[in-house]
Amino acid sequence: MTNSNLQASNKLSAIFAARHDIFAGQDGAQQRPYDLVLVLITLTLFAIGFVIVTSASMPIAERMYGNPFHFAIRHAIYIGIAIIAAMIVLNLPMNFWRVANPYLLLLAIVLLVAVLIIGRSVNGSTRWIVIGPVTIQAAEPAKLFFFCYLAGYLVRRYEEINENFKGFVKPLAVFFLLALLLLNQPDLGTVIVMFATTIGLLFLAGAKLWQFFGLVFTGVLAVVALILFEPYRVKRVTAFLDPWADPFGSGYQLTQSLMAYGRGSWFGQGLGNSLQKLEFLPEAHTDFIMAILAEELGYIGVLVVLLLILSVVVKALRIGNRAMTQERPFDAFLAYGIGIWFSFQTVVNVGASTGILPTKGLTLPFVSYGGSSLIVMSVAIAILLRIDFELRVDGVQALKRGGSSKRTNKKGSSRKTDQTKAKVTSEVTDNA
Repeated sequence: MTNSNLQASNKLSAIFAARHDIFAGQDGAQQRPYDLVLVLITLTLFAIGFVIVTSASMPIAERMYGNPFHFAIRHAIYIGIAIIAAMIVLNLPMNFWRVANPYLLLLAIVLLVAVLIIGRSVNGSTRWIVIGPVTIQAAEPAKLFFFCYLAGYLVRRYEEINENFKGFVKPLAVFFLLALLLLNQPDLGTVIVMFATTIGLLFLAGAKLWQFFGLVFTGVLAVVALILFEPYRVKRVTAFLDPWADPFGSGYQLTQSLMAYGRGSWFGQGLGNSLQKLEFLPEAHTDFIMAILAEELGYIGVLVVLLLILSVVVKALRIGNRAMTQERPFDAFLAYGIGIWFSFQTVVNVGASTGILPTKGLTLPFVSYGGSSLIVMSVAIAILLRIDFELRVDGVQALKRGGSSKRTNKKGSSRKTDQTKAKVTSEVTDNA
């Protein structure tokens, strides 16, 4: 072996030894550099989503494309792309997001403007950019990029937010611009989710209570005004309040969804045995996927899915708490934002399908059919894993530094003890 090959081999061995040393405990036990539970929960949601999307989409796929597995195949491809995207993002240090968040916000604005200019319209909504075989729903990356920007702003202007009203209003101006672009699609559901997450992050950043409640009150008034100014939104609200008043008109989708929940009872009709998916319930594999899941797997199945999503949210909030404790505020605010986003979007989706909230076109995280949503939320999970990874590295390195300093102190104290003993022995010998 040549000297250059030998040096390269030694360097490679040193790298692997260093990595092993970082994640080895004091007793030599190996520690994972990532949160395995979070990974397993996400993969479980992927699997459940794939099974339910396959079941719910077969009738409509057979009619539209002559292939009952058309949407299932596409969903499997989306899952594969989402996992690849997550693996790529997992290798990006958090410093990238800290530095790039203003540019990501600019990219979000460009995407939302592009949708209004060259976007494709479906059912009266213009939300998709088509680039060859690729379809991008611009609102999905816009959410993540805005939350990254907001986390960076809260760190950069923390004192300004707490001390004067101007610091509190600036991020709201950015949100207002994004909201205008989204409402022109129109996409009120995404605006509501972004607004709720913005309120949550500003509250966690220490905004004054009168500012917080004033923002909530203003937001509620704005939503009410937006509903009243659009006739189709008024119909959705009246259908939500009493869907059975017009079960074959404005209340049709919600009444069919409620029938699915009712047929499911506790343990469901069995996988694949849904009747509502036979094109009685519109958007069965997207916005109303939870109704089909309830019909086939029952309330127990619904409870399992909700507990899994709740576990992801709790993980995100705990990672945020640890990041704040270890003085990484940007990571903390971003983790908080992801947790609030996932939880509120789940509430809106399930609330719409159960008649608790007016109908909104939002996907169920990790379960509904939809490539953009699946990929962006997988990227958000990768960011959480990266934050957790960096926190573990910092924690283990701090622990090892503490351990080495203790060993140094012990060696120093033992030397002092030996010197003292030698001095006493010498004095006793001299006296004798």
